[in-house]
Amino acid sequence: MPPPSATLTPKMADVLDRMARAGRPPLHTLGPVRARAAYEAGAGVLEVPKAPLARVEELGIPARDGAVLPARLYAPVARGGPGAAGLPLLLYLHGGGFTVGSVQTHDVLCRELARLAGCMVVSLDYRLAPEHRFPTASNDAWDALAWLAAHAGELGADPARLAVGGDSAGGTLAAVNAILARDAGLPLALQLLFYPGTTAHQDTESHRRFAHGLVLDAEAIDWFFSQYIEHPQDREDWRFAPLLAPDVDGVAPAWVGLAECDPLVDEGVAYADRLRAAGVPVDLEIYRGVTHEFIKMGRAIPEARQAHADAARALRGAFGLEP
Repeated sequence: MPPPSATLTPKMADVLDRMARAGRPPLHTLGPVRARAAYEAGAGVLEVPKAPLARVEELGIPARDGAVLPARLYAPVARGGPGAAGLPLLLYLHGGGFTVGSVQTHDVLCRELARLAGCMVVSLDYRLAPEHRFPTASNDAWDALAWLAAHAGELGADPARLAVGGDSAGGTLAAVNAILARDAGLPLALQLLFYPGTTAHQDTESHRRFAHGLVLDAEAIDWFFSQYIEHPQDREDWRFAPLLAPDVDGVAPAWVGLAECDPLVDEGVAYADRLRAAGVPVDLEIYRGVTHEFIKMGRAIPEARQAHADAARALRGAFGLEP
């Protein structure tokens, strides 16, 4: 059961009840390979219907060590069709604790963002832990953004209108990318952060308040990070914990969407506050009565559909697209 201080919406409570009745083993008890398969098998159960798009293509993006990273491009118009030239582009980085998740698990969400925002979305299959530990995921994310900036024109995108986004661990990677982009002199229109992880240690009040009984619990978080972090000192690296970045002055404007009943909510608010204190424009939305992962539950949770619309509105505004 959720902790007493959590006020779940009736629909969110019903989803949690159905999950409990299903009796599936927690991901952190399965080991990485089985956990990935289980997460993928359940990824689409509560999603909105899969939006058809005029253009969906598979890409290969080179990483610094010679690996080729799979990625999927989504666009609401066909290549060469009316309005196809110079589309703004969002690099999307999926969640999953750096251990599970893929382009496929976030296919519906990326389709919705492309459809609603009217932009191109490239979803990246960065390499996962424990086979690839910190900072591989962060390096992959940055290599992909730098490659997309250099090759946007070949894809039919506008290199002057780029954004980066992600959820949970992907939100961490997106926040890090925004700092790296500033340092590299690469302008970004927006960083789109769904409940990002930003702290070195899970010691906020919301981590205590929502440690058990919801979608993401303390045991799962500990397991995910034990897969990703090999050396304890890596937790103090700002590429794992963006709140520890020396400064965030001049990074891209941010849209931050958080779930109220989520262990990560306090660190999301803290990061939004850190950005604001540095003079970065921030639009912060806290969706009441919902949990981590809610944005992938649009069939059952209306707040998910609202978050999709809000994020798309932020993208359209940042890209200068018509409402």
